[in-house]
Order: sequence, then C-alpha cells, then structure tokens
Amino acid sequence: MRNLMGSITAVVLAMFVGYGALWYFGVVEGNFSLLLFVATVVTGLYWVAERFYFLPQRRKAVAVLDENAATRRAELASKGITQVDDNTSEARTRLIMQPWWLDWTAGLFPVIVVVFLLRSFLFEPFKIPSGSMIPTLLINDLILVNKFHYGVRLPVINTKILDNNSPQRGDVMVFRYPPKPSLDYIKRVVGVPGDEVAYLNKKLTVNGKPLAKTALPDFFDEDSMRYARQFQEVNGGKPYRILNDDDRPAFIPGAEDFPFKQNCRYSSEGVVCKVPEGHYFMMGDNRDNSLDSRYWGFVPEKNIVGKAFFVWMNFGNLKRIGAFN
Repeated sequence: MRNLMGSITAVVLAMFVGYGALWYFGVVEGNFSLLLFVATVVTGLYWVAERFYFLPQRRKAVAVLDENAATRRAELASKGITQVDDNTSEARTRLIMQPWWLDWTAGLFPVIVVVFLLRSFLFEPFKIPSGSMIPTLLINDLILVNKFHYGVRLPVINTKILDNNSPQRGDVMVFRYPPKPSLDYIKRVVGVPGDEVAYLNKKLTVNGKPLAKTALPDFFDEDSMRYARQFQEVNGGKPYRILNDDDRPAFIPGAEDFPFKQNCRYSSEGVVCKVPEGHYFMMGDNRDNSLDSRYWGFVPEKNIVGKAFFVWMNFGNLKRIGAFN
C-alpha cells in the first residue's frame, strides 16, 4: 500500500512540476488560481486520508508492537529472565513516522489552505509589469489588492456571492482583461455605469464636467530616461497624479471592436463614451502610454478582481512602500 501511494503521489507531484515548467517557459497559459485550488483539493484529500485512515493504521501497528513486546517480556519474566534487549522504541518511531508522500501532501495542506483562503477572499499580491499606471504605480511595484471590497467572489470562476461596495470613480482596480480574461490588468476607474466619459485633447470630462487638473513639476521616468508633464487630477473626490506626453497625438489609433462600441464616438480629438449598465470605463494614469478602455472597451462587473490599495515592496526602491490614491 505504501509503495502504491508513493508511486501515485510521485506522479501527482510530477504533474504539478511539469505544469509549472510549461507555464514558466510559455508553452501553456498558466492559471495560478486554478492551480492553487487544485493543490488545496489534492492535499486536502491526503490530509483527510491521513487523519482518518493512515494515521490510525500506524497507531494500530504501534499498539500491536507494544502488545507483542509486553507479551514477550511477560514470557521471559516467567522464566526468570529480567534483563531483556528492547529495541521497540526505534521500531515504534519507524512505524509512527509519516512517509514522504504524506509529508509533501497532507503535511502541506494547512499552509496551502490558509494561502488559498487569504488569496481568494481577503488580499492578493500582484506585481506591476508595465508603466501604464506611472506615476501612481511603477514597474516592479509589488501591491496588495483587497478582494472583498467590491464583494465576495468564488475563486477560479469569479462569481460574486456577497455584495459589498461598488467601484467608485478614482479607484485603482484590478480586473480580468476583457479581450483575454486569463490576464489581470490594473487601471483607474474614470467612469461608472451611466456616465458619459469624454477624453478630448487630453482633457478628461465626466458627465459634461471637466475634471480639476493642476500642473505639477515634470516627472522623470528613470526607465525611459525622459521627463513627462505631470498633473494632479481629481475624480470622485480622489486626487491622483497623471502624466501626459506632448509628443503623442490626442486621437486614439487602432481601437478594437468590442461590446457596446456603438456607445463611443471617435474623432481626431479623442473619444466620447457612454458607459453601459454593469460596466466601467478604465484608464491608466500614464495617459499616453496605456492601452485601456479607449482601445478595448468597457470592463464588465463580472471581470472585477479587487481594489488595489498598498505597495508592500519594491526591491529597487524601498521608499515606494505605502498606501496610494
């Protein structure tokens, strides 16, 4: 039985390692939420089997060993032999010891289930891969996302089971990229359902009201070694910084076809969109270097992952740690 379970476990672990390797080298498109869910289920099954079958069997074997040892000592004592070589302690240790295939499964279950629950329902870490949210978020910032702020959702299938807050203008939100939901994107909410959002000549207007925009000192991007014009914008009562590149045109080149595109009017000055019910209009703070709702459309409510709120680490710049707007 032990050999069979060891072989089965070796195959299962090899499958996990193989999937991770294929994901790492780009052969398959990985899904960490699904991988963690499967790992939780598999190790949970081993944990249940260990608790209710394998551990009782090992304890039973130890009890038999102790009973046999006691019987042997009694027989020898009846013959007047009191000095008996006793190696039962070592044998007991071997019998009760958890085999490797349970160490690597049932033994890891408590850790994996805690990570799964925290990541699925409370907070999930993300790494910023691009500069679309500069200056608010820099490349390689490690951030935390509040998974319950917009409601509790089931992991993997992302189905909401409990309501909480609705996304508000000015929030920084992580969501599943509508053209490819297996990817997570991060942008700022600039329009909520029913809003008319206009981005014309690089000026943002919501429901006919231009957003307050105050010039700040130019921002120096260390990655591109360039300066960009920096402003403070206020949306939904939330102040945040944005960048504009004077060398980039105001019109939106290469906008894709997307659901409700008929709600948008494109021109040489930019775009005007009416946000449909159950959807959100998202933009990056690095306005001229962000592929966002201007290009690929609205984010449906079902694609929401959570609200980004804290930089917990940037190994190249520890001063980045802290909350952000």
